Amino acid sequence: MQRSDYTAANLRAWDQAAPVHSRHRLDQWLTEFSQPGWSCLDEVATGLLRGIGLRGRVVAQPCCNNGRELISIANLGASHCLGFDVSAAFLEQARQLSDVAHAPCEFLQTDVYAIPNRFDRCADLVYISIGSLGWMPDLPAFLDVVRRLLRPEGWLAMYEMHPMLGMFDNEEQDPPPLRHSYFRREPFVETDGLDYWEGTRYESPPTYWFQHTLGDIVGGVLDHGFRLHSFREYDHDISGAFAYMDRLTVRPPLCFTLTAQLGGDG
Repeated sequence: MQRSDYTAANLRAWDQAAPVHSRHRLDQWLTEFSQPGWSCLDEVATGLLRGIGLRGRVVAQPCCNNGRELISIANLGASHCLGFDVSAAFLEQARQLSDVAHAPCEFLQTDVYAIPNRFDRCADLVYISIGSLGWMPDLPAFLDVVRRLLRPEGWLAMYEMHPMLGMFDNEEQDPPPLRHSYFRREPFVETDGLDYWEGTRYESPPTYWFQHTLGDIVGGVLDHGFRLHSFREYDHDISGAFAYMDRLTVRPPLCFTLTAQLGGDG
């Protein structure tokens, strides 16, 4: 399969999942975002972004889903926010949430790899969050997009699932058995839906999820001209798919944060 085949297949599954997610949470989020300044971001994400500084900055988020994180970033002080996602159905939810929040957000439906060149050097900060990297069949090409979105000396902030989770299945066992190679290159293929809120399973188009090691991620960031500023690992689940691991006595790393700054020449 070509890269575009993977992203097209995943798009079909995400559009199917949009009404499922809407039934679970959209009314709740509409109520919460109608409150001035409300944010869905946890303490880790909030601290990470405030450490870089949001006031007066333009923030872009590839794979923004329904925009809840980006709207929260706007509520934390960003001057303008740009969200890109492949799913028009989820972006419709994003616009509803942004409207009730009166947030300075703009959303564009696009394959992330094909973000138009008019957005080159549009952002002071690019935010990458939960699960985004796993949907990327070509990580270096994705980092090319991140780099071109940023202005010189712009910032990259990641708050992501730990790639070690790719070694486990999301079936509750204590201790969880290792099932897959950390260095796996073929994608994981699933057809049981994308309901990570309630965990209900339904027949869906096939989805393709890609394993990227920490070496792939951190090394890729450095190879694209960024200076690493911080890197931390945590033992709490941010995905929903591995929530049971929060209850384990002995836990693997479950997520990480990374911040890096682009060189002055962009």
